[in-house]
Amino acid sequence: MASRANHYVLLSCALLCAAALLYSQGAMSGAVGVATDDPSTKPAVAPSLPVASDARLAGDGKQTRFILDLDKAIPFRAFPLADPYRVVLDIPQVNFQLPAGTGVAGRGLIKAFRYGLVMPGGSRIVFDLSGPARIASSTMLEAANGQPPRLVLELEEVDRTTFVQSLAPDSRPELRPAIAAGKEAVPSAIEAKVEAAPKSVAPPDLRPVIIIDPGHGGIDNGTASGNEYEKNLVLGFGLALRDRIEKSGKYRIVMTRTDDTFIPLDDRVKIARTQSAALFVSIHADALPRREGDAQGATIYTLSDRASDAEAERLAEAENKADAIGGVNLTEEPTDVADILIDLAQRETRTFSNRFARLLMGEMKTTTRMHKHPLKSAGFRVLKAPDVPSVLIELGYVSNKDDLEHLVSENWRSRTVGSVAQAIDAFFAKRLATAGAAN
Repeated sequence: MASRANHYVLLSCALLCAAALLYSQGAMSGAVGVATDDPSTKPAVAPSLPVASDARLAGDGKQTRFILDLDKAIPFRAFPLADPYRVVLDIPQVNFQLPAGTGVAGRGLIKAFRYGLVMPGGSRIVFDLSGPARIASSTMLEAANGQPPRLVLELEEVDRTTFVQSLAPDSRPELRPAIAAGKEAVPSAIEAKVEAAPKSVAPPDLRPVIIIDPGHGGIDNGTASGNEYEKNLVLGFGLALRDRIEKSGKYRIVMTRTDDTFIPLDDRVKIARTQSAALFVSIHADALPRREGDAQGATIYTLSDRASDAEAERLAEAENKADAIGGVNLTEEPTDVADILIDLAQRETRTFSNRFARLLMGEMKTTTRMHKHPLKSAGFRVLKAPDVPSVLIELGYVSNKDDLEHLVSENWRSRTVGSVAQAIDAFFAKRLATAGAAN
């Protein structure tokens, strides 16, 4: 656990430094606003977060304006992204106190927008565009004439060629292959941070590593019912599962997130591979649109190139698009690997994944309601580590009244966490026995 703790300390420090840099810089690449507060004049205490009290749209399909009311001026960075057409507005961490439903309805060039925490110290607003548009202007206005400080973003309709030319080089569709090839020798951000972590002098921890992956987070709320968001429900379950498993002392537990932070799908997989994980458990809660009727019960998914049914395909497609919600899709889909050794490793991994899924179903059905088809498979990106047995648990449907009552129940969570922990014990007991017999 020490090495993992060091990793997160370094990661948190880096993100906080980045947020501090964002406050201090007077100019940035892209469309940038300038903070007017002088940090050196503030007392040496944690400053209160800026408050966003209202957001609105004006204009038409030719020119559209976004206005964000704040209680103080803030720095920002705005930039466009292609395929789909989006504009991303990065700002320091903000306390969003916007009216319910803000961003759902669009206007003019903006179909809709989402907002939230995307990393410690940083928030993001993502605008879905109806077509190509450029950032005509972006301004941080001081309070004046009874109006609060306002961040104003002006968008203007353009053709695709003009739009693509306005993108940063690494975001232009036609340049992606060349840029990707030029980055082969550069380690990923996660790998670099792991390498930079201080090396422990303690004996190596040989316990199996289990990755617990609460889905969604930050700007990505996942499914929702009323004021209950999937990202919060699954985080609570994941933390309770971590605490239960750690009591045995038999495993080393690594969480992909321990707070309301957005983690890209591919980074979740990289965490598992970097930690040489023996098991990856992703926690989610599904929902069905009203027009598709009702469903209830927990479901356990494993990876497959072909979905086991239409519902599994729908869910995998929705989950795999989660990175687009964060605004910037950091990596491309992994390519197929033809090497026979990798192929054999993947086959063995899927065998272990399916074995754990069956054990998990056997334990969970004694404590919680299961879906009528509890074992399914689909092409989830988060399950694609070729050498880490992985499952995705849908704890239930937030769109179902009875399931939602369970999901918010401490008693239900405790019993279900216990059944998952028992399945993990059974899985590793069988693996160790198999390994012993082979030796």
